[in-house]
Amino acid sequence: MPKIILRSPDGSEHTLDARLGASVMETAVKHGVQGIVAECGGALSCATCHVYIAEPFVGMTGPADDFEDEMLDDAAAERKPNSRLSCQIRMTDELDGLELDIAPEQ
Repeated sequence: MPKIILRSPDGSEHTLDARLGASVMETAVKHGVQGIVAECGGALSCATCHVYIAEPFVGMTGPADDFEDEMLDDAAAERKPNSRLSCQIRMTDELDGLELDIAPEQ
């Protein structure tokens, strides 16, 4: 089972076991991680699961598609080059240890 390491804006860190194929957002919500609001439940119609991918993993998660890119433009927190919506990142064995910072506003 791959692990996800999520850092909250308050500095707390959460290490989660993720099911293969599950999104980062689904995993965070299942484990009750604060800061991932996920208003749309992963339907890609909000930007309330905004995260920043740690540099070593940026290339491994792939780029945002056009629709996700548009949603990130409307995110409450600052958009950065490593911004992604956690509902669009599906866990694989290769992403074991994936590190992300939760955006300070959703």
